[in-house]
Amino acid sequence: MRLDKYLKVTGIIKRRTLAAEACKRGLVKINDATAKVTREVAAGDIIDINLAHRIMQIKVLKPVTGNSLKKALRPEYFTILKDEKVNRDYDFDDFWKDNLDQ
Repeated sequence: MRLDKYLKVTGIIKRRTLAAEACKRGLVKINDATAKVTREVAAGDIIDINLAHRIMQIKVLKPVTGNSLKKALRPEYFTILKDEKVNRDYDFDDFWKDNLDQ
């Protein structure tokens, strides 16, 4: 499954467009390498996400099939290794101002 779709389906990022924009800006890495939107996610991958007010690191346990995933089933598909809220002292552009709840 493509990275942007994986982030959306698992609920890590709530919208696919936001996930795609984060990838385009270089804020998402897979196995310590900057990941493109079209990168396929596989079991064992470590995904680092650096959003406006949050830094996350997750480990993919198994690939997701389908277009949705129930919240109760999420722990079967990935585990959260790190989830930190970060206070940043700079202004965000319009894109991030609208998506600070992530």
